[in-house]
Amino acid sequence: MNKKVMTILLVAVFLGGFLIFYQSRPVGQNAPATNQTGQQTNGSEKWETKTDDQANVTIVVTPLDLSPQSAEWKFGIVMDTHSVELDQDMTKIAVLVDDRGKKYTPLNWEGSTGGHHREGVLVFNSISPLPQSLELKITGIGKVDKNFVWQFK
Repeated sequence: MNKKVMTILLVAVFLGGFLIFYQSRPVGQNAPATNQTGQQTNGSEKWETKTDDQANVTIVVTPLDLSPQSAEWKFGIVMDTHSVELDQDMTKIAVLVDDRGKKYTPLNWEGSTGGHHREGVLVFNSISPLPQSLELKITGIGKVDKNFVWQFK
């Protein structure tokens, strides 16, 4: 009887640890808290999650805050690969481009620094006046450019 209880307890601990580890680790196209349509909810605004999976690297970008009232605009980014080292300095390879072609460099990257899986938040100063569209360009990962575009209403 003691052996049976111990076995059940060990299996429960193993399964619990397994679920906690894999639930907290995004895989593939997971991105920060999105609703069922793949859009980020931020107050009354909804921003679509965009995915690029060129050159054996999947990058998923979700605007977390693009509010005109915010001092900073934030993008949740998840990168995943099995073939390329993801150790690039995100503040040097990412840029925002507005509909007039003006470029904005990131303030900082709040996230992991390398490996085959990275995630974090890319932070920019907000843009004023509010552009009609916005493009996030990420270069130098997998030797291709990754471009993500959103339209403002």
